[in-house]
Amino acid sequence: MARVTQRRRVMRLSVDGAVRERADVLAGEEPLEVRVDGRALSVTMRTPGDDFDLVVGFLYGEGMLAGWADVAQIDYRSGIGADGLRDYNVVDLRLAEGVAPPDPSLERHVYTSSSCGVCGTASIDAVRREGVHDLGVDPTTYPVAQLLSLPDRLRERQLVFDRTGGVHAAGLFLPTEGGLDLACVREDVGRHNAVDKVVGWALREHGMPLRGAVLQVSGRASFELVQKAAMAGVPVLSAVSAPSSLAAQLAEEVGMTLVGFNRGSSLNVYTGRYRVVQDGEA
Repeated sequence: MARVTQRRRVMRLSVDGAVRERADVLAGEEPLEVRVDGRALSVTMRTPGDDFDLVVGFLYGEGMLAGWADVAQIDYRSGIGADGLRDYNVVDLRLAEGVAPPDPSLERHVYTSSSCGVCGTASIDAVRREGVHDLGVDPTTYPVAQLLSLPDRLRERQLVFDRTGGVHAAGLFLPTEGGLDLACVREDVGRHNAVDKVVGWALREHGMPLRGAVLQVSGRASFELVQKAAMAGVPVLSAVSAPSSLAAQLAEEVGMTLVGFNRGSSLNVYTGRYRVVQDGEA
């Protein structure tokens, strides 16, 4: 099976003129063809691993699945790589009886790169679909100190990043009596893939909507990440870096709290300020 990481010899050059050959570890990146009932739907570039969760999360975010009960079967299809070995790069999901097949208008006409989760969709209208969960009915509030702790808690679990320095991470924090529990962490060369893997896990293990949850991501907050979080009923999306203008606009429209530049000592709240509580606030 394809590996999460691969080793490669590199030449390290320094400003002092030193030249040294050494081994480096790279994050794996391979194409994954997504099929639904045997029909090719999309090809995405991803880091191998948690592929079934990736496919389920992707299809849920596209509105093709309403819940885990919609999945009858999911497995790898035969595929032979250049080395003559099975490459595990084709996943076929079989829909449960009575579940409508994907709308042909949602078919991706080109592959989805690791940097873009919406490239190649048939139309922009298909990208900006309405979420199925009303985030405005989620009254959960979060102490600012609690939110500030999330990036470091996620960073402690970024094992592939420690080895490669080349993957994004998404962590799902679920509410407990003691605060927020880091229930699932996924890493991938594509930030949208990492989120899809988390959503797929949640659909299978927890169910939707994810009331009271916080999705913490290691990079920026793009439009597509806000959309995926909204589809899963996540009321708070927190990012280490900046959100885009369209991400903030969508978050405001759907009632999501959007946090950016969460670096452990300070953060920016772009939308949904009422959910973030400082000491002395009710």
